[in-house]
Amino acid sequence: MSASTASVTTTVTGWGRTAPTAARLIRPRTYEEAAAAVRECGARGGIPRGLGRAYGDAAQNAGGAVFDMTGLDRIHVIDADDGTVLCGAGVSLHRLMEVLLPLGWFVPVTPGTRQVTVGGAIGADIHGKNHHVSGSFSRHVLSFELLTADGEIRTVGRGTPLFDATAGGMGLTGVILTATLGLLPVETSLMSVDTERASDLDDLMARLTGTDHHYRYSVAWIDLLARGAATGRAVLTRGDHAPFDALPARARARALEFRTPRFPSAPAFLPEGLLSRTTVGLFNELWYRRAPRARTGELQRISTFFHPLDGVPHWNRVYGRGGFVQYQFVVGHGQEDTLRRIVRRIAERRCPSFLAVLKRFGPADPGWLSFPLPGWTLALDIPAALPGLGRFLDRLDEEVAAAGGRVYLAKDSRLRPELLAAMYPRLDDFRALRAEVDPRGVFVSDLSRRLDL
Repeated sequence: MSASTASVTTTVTGWGRTAPTAARLIRPRTYEEAAAAVRECGARGGIPRGLGRAYGDAAQNAGGAVFDMTGLDRIHVIDADDGTVLCGAGVSLHRLMEVLLPLGWFVPVTPGTRQVTVGGAIGADIHGKNHHVSGSFSRHVLSFELLTADGEIRTVGRGTPLFDATAGGMGLTGVILTATLGLLPVETSLMSVDTERASDLDDLMARLTGTDHHYRYSVAWIDLLARGAATGRAVLTRGDHAPFDALPARARARALEFRTPRFPSAPAFLPEGLLSRTTVGLFNELWYRRAPRARTGELQRISTFFHPLDGVPHWNRVYGRGGFVQYQFVVGHGQEDTLRRIVRRIAERRCPSFLAVLKRFGPADPGWLSFPLPGWTLALDIPAALPGLGRFLDRLDEEVAAAGGRVYLAKDSRLRPELLAAMYPRLDDFRALRAEVDPRGVFVSDLSRRLDL
């Protein structure tokens, strides 16, 4: 292995900072170095990794190799007429926004952080606030180059089995090297945002069902500590890219300027118990009360609307040394009672979660292990040290699976493997294709071992 791709053994963890494991970290900068890293990764195999925003163990590989793909970070070709970009898998969504927004283009799908690589976005088949309109990230991928276990670089087009296995396949079919993406045209770098309060969960679901089709982007912050008549109360935020003529005259000269605020980093160590039921309850009360009952047409920066936490580096430290679990599930339309029961159970359990969001998903995506299906998705952060959390989430998993729903593998750190097939009906297809393209099991992760993927 060349000096430029020499490995260093280090502790690797997900964004939730639970269950760290040691691995050899290798950072290839060329196709040749990536191929050498895969060829020489050893008996414990390897797994590609981007910017480390998978919450659980999807980009960890205890005792093996982890391929840090952020070195493949070139933007190769931008077609500003057709609205496509060809870029390396290590390019972040942040970098794409910096380059593309001044040209009048935006990424078609972005999650709650722009610190995600293109390769990671495909591997996790990320979704955003616009799934009900635009689907997940892979729906906008025209093709990608994939380094497979045999050392071959394959150009993979949409609609093929290898494409559908890789989109949402958590890096287990190979290493994505480049991707060609379709883009969204925009006139400004500002958002026109409507905000309103919902008094409870039924009120929130009625608002989402009745009017979501008027908005490209929609998300609700939900208070999971509220109980009784206020169970599921929420702040609903929806919007679209602001047109040029909506900007005040003084802002039009900088209509496509991309600005991102930055605040002090969270301290490396915070006292345990800082996010208690009391403190989170006070925060949730304040957040709900300060939100407008109804406000329309507010202009916000893209970073404010999509990625408010990106302004605080290392915000995941606020959960203390024990880290946190992000739990995200989806249940289909017609399973609203399941959603109601789970929200009530979380509220009764008094889980101190101040980052909890509810969204509606549109049609399912083609990836065999893609997470979205038409229905309702709830995501919440919970301190990992909360007593009895594992047993509590196990019961929620069972209820979600019984309702035909699933949990998101990019955020999972603790799902029991026996529930996986019930949640992902194309699991056998995925396993069969993986065995075909990687018969020696070169690509492996802590997630794949835990869930027998």
